[in-house]
Amino acid sequence: MRIANVNGRSTLLTDDTHGVDIETASEGRFSSELTAVYDNWSDFTAWAASADTAAAAEFSASDLGAPSPAARQIFAIGLNYREHAAESGMALPDAPVVFTKFQSSVTGPNTTVDIPLDGHTDWETELVVVIGKTTRKVSVDDAWSYVAGLSLGQDLSERILQSSGPVPQFSLGKSLEGYAPIGPWLATPDEFADPDNIELGCSINGVEMQHGRTSDLIFSVSEIISRLSNTVTLYAGDVIFTGTPPVSALAATRRSFSQQATNW
Repeated sequence: MRIANVNGRSTLLTDDTHGVDIETASEGRFSSELTAVYDNWSDFTAWAASADTAAAAEFSASDLGAPSPAARQIFAIGLNYREHAAESGMALPDAPVVFTKFQSSVTGPNTTVDIPLDGHTDWETELVVVIGKTTRKVSVDDAWSYVAGLSLGQDLSERILQSSGPVPQFSLGKSLEGYAPIGPWLATPDEFADPDNIELGCSINGVEMQHGRTSDLIFSVSEIISRLSNTVTLYAGDVIFTGTPPVSALAATRRSFSQQATNW
């Protein structure tokens, strides 16, 4: 199952360009706001399994917003791919490196981002996890059952701001307006042959900049959720950026900051 934020309304997709308005199709049982849909995720998925989609309407890519536009918490994991750690010249971490992105940085998948002219903004494609119910002290084995679905995101990073001051400003440098584009939609884990082995990458003007598979994660999705939930409570609709894959061979020299510890 896939759901999307189409012109600010929760939408159950029938294919890549068509979907039904969830509030209308459910006769008001479920909200037009995705945040409220996540709050009732179990009931919603039961309804959606047999929902009438005959009234599916067409939408365009420009209509799509972030699939969790008002997450209460946005977590991100740094240095979480083995090859990325190696290219950064850093040892593998023995615990997840966690920072946050502020909610005002969230935007949809097709957007224009204002980049500071005196800065150094970097792109980092990542698998994004959206939580489906309140999660507290869950085990690794149970963690996937708390996931609503998966999406893609860019952990855009303003490196100069991130590195400024007496201590690094990670959350601030990664939270400028629009620095967390997410989308195009959310897909439930059963949409994937193996949700722990998903291929993802980033291309700019036809040149591949990043490429990897989530099977190379140092801390898997389930381990990230388990470790976070044993420290904080995760809520329905919360977002987790799981880490950026390695730089492709064609783009190995793309960043002046590529060998610095701030590169995650």
